[in-house]
Amino acid sequence: MKHPFGHLIDTLRSEQYEERRYFNLLKLSDVRYEKLPFCMRVLLESAIRKCDGFYIKTDDVSSILDWQMQQNQAEVAFSPARVLLQDFTGIPAMVDLAAMRDALAKQGVDPNLVNPRCPTDLIVDHSLQIDYSKWPETMIRNQEMELIRNKERLQFFKWCSKTFKNINVVPPDINAVHQVNLEYLCQVVQEGEGFIYPDSVVGTDSHTTMINGLGILGWGVGGIESEAVMLGQPVSLTLPQVVGCKLVGTINPLATSIDIVLGITKHLRQAGIGRKFVEFFGPGVQQLSAPDRTTIANMCPEYNATVSFFPVDDVTLQHFKNTSTDHPEKLVVLEDYLKAIKLFRSYGDQSDEPQYSEMNLSSIVPHVSGPKRPQDRVAVTCMKEDFINCLNEKVGFKGFHISKEKQATQVPFLHEGAEYNLAHGSVVIAAVISCTNNCNPSVMLAAGLLAKKAVEAGLTVKPYIRTNLVPGSGTVTHYLNTSGVLPYLRKLRFEVVGYGCATCVGNTAPLPESVVDAIKQGDLVACGVLSGNRHLEGRLCDCVRANYLASPPLVVAYAIAGTVSINLETEPLGVNSEGKDVYLRDIWPSKEEVNHTEENIVIASMFKELRSRMEVRDYNGSTFWNRLESAESALFPWDPKSTYIRCPSFFSKLSKEVCTPQSIEGAYPLLFLGDKVTTDHISPAGSIARVSAAAKYLQSKRLTPREFNSYGARRGNDAVMTRGTFASIKLQNRLIGKTGPKTLHIPSGQMLDVFEAAERYQRDGVPLIILAGKEYGSGSSRDWAAKGPYLMGVRAVIAESFEKIHRNHLVGMGIAPLQFLPGQNADSLELCGKERFTINLPQELTPRQHTGKSFSVTALFENDMDVAFFRHGGILKYVARSLLL
Repeated sequence: MKHPFGHLIDTLRSEQYEERRYFNLLKLSDVRYEKLPFCMRVLLESAIRKCDGFYIKTDDVSSILDWQMQQNQAEVAFSPARVLLQDFTGIPAMVDLAAMRDALAKQGVDPNLVNPRCPTDLIVDHSLQIDYSKWPETMIRNQEMELIRNKERLQFFKWCSKTFKNINVVPPDINAVHQVNLEYLCQVVQEGEGFIYPDSVVGTDSHTTMINGLGILGWGVGGIESEAVMLGQPVSLTLPQVVGCKLVGTINPLATSIDIVLGITKHLRQAGIGRKFVEFFGPGVQQLSAPDRTTIANMCPEYNATVSFFPVDDVTLQHFKNTSTDHPEKLVVLEDYLKAIKLFRSYGDQSDEPQYSEMNLSSIVPHVSGPKRPQDRVAVTCMKEDFINCLNEKVGFKGFHISKEKQATQVPFLHEGAEYNLAHGSVVIAAVISCTNNCNPSVMLAAGLLAKKAVEAGLTVKPYIRTNLVPGSGTVTHYLNTSGVLPYLRKLRFEVVGYGCATCVGNTAPLPESVVDAIKQGDLVACGVLSGNRHLEGRLCDCVRANYLASPPLVVAYAIAGTVSINLETEPLGVNSEGKDVYLRDIWPSKEEVNHTEENIVIASMFKELRSRMEVRDYNGSTFWNRLESAESALFPWDPKSTYIRCPSFFSKLSKEVCTPQSIEGAYPLLFLGDKVTTDHISPAGSIARVSAAAKYLQSKRLTPREFNSYGARRGNDAVMTRGTFASIKLQNRLIGKTGPKTLHIPSGQMLDVFEAAERYQRDGVPLIILAGKEYGSGSSRDWAAKGPYLMGVRAVIAESFEKIHRNHLVGMGIAPLQFLPGQNADSLELCGKERFTINLPQELTPRQHTGKSFSVTALFENDMDVAFFRHGGILKYVARSLLL
């Protein structure tokens, strides 16, 4: 078929490289193109290049060009250049593809047809648990345990890497997923199918948005959506508004990129930019290094934006010149191509810049965030006062409701033969982890330089504090070591424990028993301080109630202080050997000192090391991976004894015919939930509690608690994950009136584990719904937060509002996301949660209670594709049926 935009094909020529073909958007001769935000130009190029008249139509191109008039109205399709998976979300996706192969084979269809059609990278990095700490050989011992514990999963990944086409599996002990994305996978300009085009990505890692800091359009999707993209389906999105954020002023020398990102987060949250794209511009942008930009772009989910985009400019180009010296020709092509289609940003001429909201960088001061939510920012100078207020306030998003007479409680305890005291505000976990900051040398070096000065000043960290240093990649360890600061971090007990998500997903080694006993004895509000962007209550450790996000140097500072109940401006961190007070200002490294170290340490050799490891196919140093055996068959040989990999039942009733969605008749609410129910509550990712339904299942398989591993590691087993659904100890279910993973089986009046109640309802043939409040499904993207309820028999969720990605997941599993009308909720409608509901589909969406009372809701199906997925019973069945025809 003749390409509808074939007349735009042009050739890029230079004496420095071979000719490249590309779609020259300037040949549109459309004045609207140059008025488009840069991120919209990336969408437009993809729509033009991929326009096939079926998935992507000429109307999509017209809508994007007419962005000013069509934003928030037109639905467009977008085919990203690649898909990025981490292992926790990647393993269920690959298990689903393996199960789809089985289903097609049973229907007489060649299973080899099931392959990712979009280039897909899967990075194994989330399985690290911290079994050992504060040992010289810590990292090696933790890595050995990781490989032994996850052998079954790794064998499955090895089979995937050999069997599926168009997928690249990066084994463990290479780097964290977002670091691999930033340091190796990102190309800015891709080449394929005879053309060059802008790089773009959708990913299941919560840090996917970091890539926008390098001028690469990318955002997070769930595992269910990623599977659809892998199998050739474009992403459907409502053409977004693009909010310009103008940066002006000069950065405060004491402000790190973490302070900047928290300042921008607050500013944009107040601006109300939910589901929008943000594009940064203005003279202040040039003050931000490429790592600074990726750190800022990483946090856009926290203010509910889809993307925070920094167009490629001279700073970005210089970053790639410093880090990609092995491929100088590619850099010349990159610059020439982006300038040819006007995707290169120049800040020299500001005359044609749009008038957007403006933010002054000089207004930003150091902050931390907590004690329970990232949006609750606290200036460091106000930390002590704010923590005391949290103790006084009633239990809620900030409060702990500790009585006045108990706020001075101190509990003595013994640790390693010495006596210490714990009080409210005592720090028991301090972690610089593989998350937001580790790609940014400036903040990591600041932490190292602060540690150096602290040691030289005679300061120490108390030995009972669980300190961890989990760099995002070997690159970080390399420059910390080369700059000479790593030994000082070690002296303060910040030992490198491995690479991968650990503390922030609840994989922290247990606290010393004496510490846990002291916390429980005094009912203390103990604290964790971490340099990440996730710190929900109870996630780090169930006995640590207050958790604060802070920049890496502040994590080290609070670890030295041993408490968050301190004013770091006026109170000393400690005393030196001479009995002299040492203040934070005495050891805080200057911006000039950090910049000097960064410029002399962050050099191309660091990135060369990663590239050499990635480009050698046997992955030097990963002997365990190389020796792993895996099957050679097109179908995966499922082991019925495996507790890690299990064929799910999603395709058990697959047929060629599409059934009209049946009405939901006589459904009971499985749960009656309030506001801010996160995916952590719905599908926990941390350790498996010994008294949980999942633990009972694993014990029936003759596993001991030591062998349980984590929910994240067992995401390839639907039996574990379904039992782990709503298993959070922090779940607040109004049907039982207390916190815990329990619910009321309404017909019998019994209080049961949520899974056991759902199982009984299913045996009786009773459909289920969930009632909830605002922002249902917020937090990390997790496909099992929708898959688990689906397998439990949940047909619909009725809530005041939904987090966008989780809404997509519900639709993708064939669960109806229904929203109360504005101004209404369960309380205003006088629902007690014990009613039975009938919802007629698709004729009407008016839930009728068993009493005959009815109320209206809005079905949150945003486009025709949503409706198609729901009619088919979810994305997986939709794709499978397309291969059956």
